[in-house]
Amino acid sequence: MTEPRTTAPPTAARVTTAPPVAGQTAQTAPLHGVRVLDLATLFAGPLAATLLGDFGADVVKVEHPDRPDPSRGHGPSKDGVGLWWKLLGRNKRTITLNLSTPGGRDTLLRLAATADVIIENFRPGTLEKWDLGWAELSAANPRLVLARVTAFGQFGPYAHRPGFGTLAEAMSGFASITGEPDAPPTLPPFGLADSIAGLATAYAVMTALTARDRTGEGQVVDMAIIEPILTVLGPQPLWYDQLGYVQARTGNRSANNAPRNTYRTADGDWVAVSTSAQSIAERVMRLVGRPELIDEPWFATGAERAAHTDVLDEAVGSWIARHTRADVLAAFEKAEAAIAPVQDVRDVLADPQYQALDTVTAVDDPELGRIRMQNVLFRLSATPGAIRWAGRPHGADTDAVLTELGLTADELTTLREAGAL
Repeated sequence: MTEPRTTAPPTAARVTTAPPVAGQTAQTAPLHGVRVLDLATLFAGPLAATLLGDFGADVVKVEHPDRPDPSRGHGPSKDGVGLWWKLLGRNKRTITLNLSTPGGRDTLLRLAATADVIIENFRPGTLEKWDLGWAELSAANPRLVLARVTAFGQFGPYAHRPGFGTLAEAMSGFASITGEPDAPPTLPPFGLADSIAGLATAYAVMTALTARDRTGEGQVVDMAIIEPILTVLGPQPLWYDQLGYVQARTGNRSANNAPRNTYRTADGDWVAVSTSAQSIAERVMRLVGRPELIDEPWFATGAERAAHTDVLDEAVGSWIARHTRADVLAAFEKAEAAIAPVQDVRDVLADPQYQALDTVTAVDDPELGRIRMQNVLFRLSATPGAIRWAGRPHGADTDAVLTELGLTADELTTLREAGAL
C-alpha cells in the first residue's frame, strides 16, 4: 500500500499484505462508492478500470475460470508470477466467472445490478450471444454504464474482425510518420494505441457517469481503439482536407521547428533538444557558439528553421559531440534552453525529478515482497488516489465478492460444480 498521491511527496510508505475488505476504501477517494466490473482482457479496457480503481472505485476483475486475463502471462515473470499483471491488476479484486454458462450469466446480472460501470472488450455480438447484451444489462440496472472497447467499434465493415492495438498504430497514420525517411514505417515496441484508448475510456466512463447524475440513466460507451490514437496525432486530416498535405517520416526531426533532434555526446550518451519557442532556439544558438545564425532571415519562424535543419543540426550536434552528457545538460540548464537526457528505465528510476514526484513508487505485495511500479496518474490536492494493492492472484476474491452479493456457501458450491466459477 502507498500513501495517497497528493501535490506533496509522501513522508513514509504504509504497507499491507492483503487488500482491505469492501467498505474500507478511504472515504475521501473521489470515486469511493463507484463499483466497476472489469470483464476486459489485455490492455485498453483493463487499463481504464485500473485508472478508476486508483482513485477509489471498487473494481471487480471478472476472469474466466480456466482462461485468465492473458496479461498475467504477458512479458517477464518472477517465480511464476507475471509482472505486468501486478501493475495492470492493481486495486482490483479478482473473481472467476464463466459467462457462457447459465449460472455465470445469472451471477453477472446480479453483479450488474450492484455496479455503476461494466468494461468489456469482447467482439461485437459476444455478450448478446450469452444474453448479456445492453438490453439485459440495462434491464437489471438502468443506471449502468457499459463501456465497450474493441479494435474497430461496434459497427462498420471491420467491426467483427479480430484486432489489437498494433493494427490501430498502423491504420491511424502513426506508423507512417514514425521512423527515418528512408526506412520502413515503425511500430512502437509497447502498447501505445491500447494505452491511449485506456485513458480515453476512463474519460468516457467519467463523462457517462456525470451525465447519469443529471439524467438518472446509464448508457453505452462505444470505444474503438483505432480512434483515440488518431486524435493525438494532431491535425493531419485537417491538413490534408484543406491543403492536400500528407505528413512524411522525418525521423527525430520536426517539420515545425528546428533544431529538434537527438544528439550524441562525447561520452557516447544521447540527449534530446527541442526549440519550439523562438527564444529557446536563439538561446541554443548562442550556447553552441553560432549566434550569427539568429540573424538569418529564415531563423525567424519555426517552419523556416525546419527548412534549414541540416545547418542547425550540424551546429548543435557538433558542439554537443565535443562535450560529455553531464556538461551538456549543465550548460543547457544554465542557458535556460530545453534539453533532456535520453533515458532507459534504469535512468528513470534514478532521476531526481521522478523521485521528487514519486512517479515510480514502492508497494508491498504478498507474492513478491516490495515491488516498484508507476504511481497513480496524477496528483489531487484534496481527494488523492493511491495504490492499495498490486495485482491479486487469479480468482482470489471470488468467494468474498459473491458472498457480499448474497450467495450462500451451498450456492457457490453448486456454481463451481456447474463450471460457472
